[in-house]
Amino acid sequence: MLSRIKLQLIVTVSFLTICSLYTAAQVKPAAYQTHKYFNILHGKKTGVVANGASLVGQVNIVDTLIHSGIDVKVVFSPEHGYKVNEEAGQSSADYTDPNTGLRVVSLYGLKKKPAAMDLSGLDIVVFDIQDVGARFYTYISTLSLVMEACAESHIPVLVLDRPNPNAFYIDGPVLELKYKSFVGMHPVPAVYGMTIGEYAKMVNGEGWLKGGVSCDLSILPLENYTHQTAWFPAARPSPNLPDANSILLYPSLCFFEGTVVSVGRGTSTPFEVYGHPGLQGFTYSFIPQAIKGMDSKPMYKDKVCYGENLQDYYSLHQADKGKINLSWLIGAFHALGSKPDFFNPYFDQLAGTASLQEQIIKGTKEEDIRNSWKAGIEAFKKIRKRYLLYP
Repeated sequence: MLSRIKLQLIVTVSFLTICSLYTAAQVKPAAYQTHKYFNILHGKKTGVVANGASLVGQVNIVDTLIHSGIDVKVVFSPEHGYKVNEEAGQSSADYTDPNTGLRVVSLYGLKKKPAAMDLSGLDIVVFDIQDVGARFYTYISTLSLVMEACAESHIPVLVLDRPNPNAFYIDGPVLELKYKSFVGMHPVPAVYGMTIGEYAKMVNGEGWLKGGVSCDLSILPLENYTHQTAWFPAARPSPNLPDANSILLYPSLCFFEGTVVSVGRGTSTPFEVYGHPGLQGFTYSFIPQAIKGMDSKPMYKDKVCYGENLQDYYSLHQADKGKINLSWLIGAFHALGSKPDFFNPYFDQLAGTASLQEQIIKGTKEEDIRNSWKAGIEAFKKIRKRYLLYP
């Protein structure tokens, strides 16, 4: 007769085997599970936080709700706008959507947090935004401020969970609160390994909302999903993350945004290449051009940048998936002669600490830099574990 421990081990291994068999085709984002939330929303005056990647099949979540008879009153749009056609950092204004007649309130313009008057008369707010799992990707900051505003106005929030393409690992320095900004609001690693629904639970549960308010929060979970499921959105979540490879590279290459090095904005391969006019010893080159809806004023516009093409990197280096790669950043720093102006003030905000810049300038080895992250990551994992919805 099997002992209880052996039986439990068999059950656990069997469960993990089943989980590993889940495919992207089997995963069902919460927005697709209309039978579970339509009845919640019917008869309620509803606000929706959405953009062009908030799809139910091929149809936007807002159109899906309207066609089902749900009373949508207002749409809130994050950075890059409702149609995901606005450049990074570009402010946007409120407007009336010509297709639906709905008021679209920008949360990346004069304000980043809904005002009480924007929420007035609403019974519920639905949040359906595609995250990519990096702390400096601003959608989780929008999530937090929406939750905070709704908590202050006593309006419940329903998060329709979506897979996080980078949820299969945790890495990077934990943000120090002195570096808190819209590209990093909470003390989490650069890559936090949670879906946006799990992240919302953590923000609420840890009391990270201003004034200690608590949001009346509900999460509709994914079906057939684990953190190891390889899943990527059908529509680009932002203008410069056009495909799976750019999303995988983003947590590593985004650090270049705080330096003099281009990440390929103004090319057809943003966040898949990096370069600088002065980089020596590199044969690959690209010339940034103005691209409407992606970057009209890219760094080094019309200049030849030399660097590295990483489009095939993960197909050739499978073992490197699941970690932030610092070798490109460190290599570029030294190749440019350790320029004193290599870093700009934005770098420490992205890193969430001054330590990373200091370590690179001092010549600290990548392995030692990564070791300096371990204690913070382990402490975060204990917090994270309390809010996980998926194995």
